[in-house]
Order: sequence, then C-alpha cells, then structure tokens
Amino acid sequence: MGGAIAKLAEQGHDVLLVDVTNGEPTPYGDPVTRAAEAKKAAEILSPDPAKFPDAKPVQRVLLGMPNRFVEHTIAARHVMAGVIRAHQASIVFTPFFEDAHPDHRAVTRIVEDARFDAKLTGIDMPAPEGMAAGEPIYPKWLFYYYATHLRWVANPSFILDVTGYVERKIESIRAYHTQFVLPEKNRKVIDWVEASGTYLGSRIGVGAGEGFFTKEPVGLDGIESLVG
Repeated sequence: MGGAIAKLAEQGHDVLLVDVTNGEPTPYGDPVTRAAEAKKAAEILSPDPAKFPDAKPVQRVLLGMPNRFVEHTIAARHVMAGVIRAHQASIVFTPFFEDAHPDHRAVTRIVEDARFDAKLTGIDMPAPEGMAAGEPIYPKWLFYYYATHLRWVANPSFILDVTGYVERKIESIRAYHTQFVLPEKNRKVIDWVEASGTYLGSRIGVGAGEGFFTKEPVGLDGIESLVG
C-alpha cells in the first residue's frame, strides 16, 4: 500500500508506519542495514516539503518483536494498543487475514484485538519509545491490505486510485535493497506489484489502484463519490 501511504500523507493525513519486527535475520541484511532501508523507504513516501509545506513526513516506529516468532499474546496486543493510543489513530491498516506467513497472521490478530484494547479505560498501555502515552481511543476504521504469501487473487472491498504514486511506491520497495534487489528471486516482486496496480486500476478506470478489504461497510456521502 505504498501508493496509498504517499497519497494520504500528501493529503495531510498523519501517517505512522509500524514495523513490528526488524525483519532479521535474512541472508543479506542485518539490523542496522534494515533500519537504514526502512528509514529511506519512509522518506521516499513522505511528501515533498517544497510542494506540500504543511504536510507531515511519514513517521516510523519499531516495536522490536522477534522476526519469524511473532505471537498473538495479550502483551503484544497491549504494545500495539499503546501505539494506537500514542498516535490517536482513527484509521488502522493491517495485512489481509488469509496468509501463509505465520508472522503476518499473528500481526493481523494482534492489530484486530489491539483496536479493541486501545479503548479500554483503567488499563495502561505501554507507549512506544519516542512517543508519549495517549488517551483511550477506538479507531473508526480497520482496513486490510494485501501482502499475502498465498497465491491469492485479491477480492477488494474498495480500490484506491494511486495513479501518479506508483514510481515512488516501487522506489520505496527497492529501498529495501537487501530484500528486493540483492536476492535475485525476490526481484520479480516488483513486476507483480506493478502488474497488480495496473490491473486493479483498470477495474475502476484509472491508471493504477491498490485494493483494500473491510469487514465493515464503507459509506458514501453521495453517488458522486464513486470513481470509474
């Protein structure tokens, strides 16, 4: 959802990327390198201050849960709820729940429950490093983006027009040099990300699109809100 991140940030939304793990170990990376890559990717997706002087840069926070060993626990839920409170998030995005990757499935369960936990009064939730603790809040929307390791054909509830943001999205993926450039087998990810964007865009009559799923209905304030 890199196109959505870039677009929403330019529109003035306060965007926070939550890195649940540091992504290590991997064959080519290390924690320091991966942190630098994540920082660069966020900078690429951030608004150009010369063009959008009032927009905030895309922020990041690292939770430091163990890569490949993420577990859906009460402690993990409360850590995520602390992030939601600290950011006062009104919209939360999480990976689509049908996936072969155990970490992805665990993170989605954590986020789903943390959305509820974040509103509970009388329970302190740990604020992430560098962020102040926030008041209880229940994010109005929870949307799922597609990052599945299954050979899944997406069934989006809605598609966001990200025409004009694809180049930056691809650049942000390539910023993870040790994951998507150095390993030859992973370079094809770029191809199917671009192909997916073109296909989903064609479904709503635009150049590029990103699909999202929701378990709750999305309302329109008028028929003119429809695209395509």
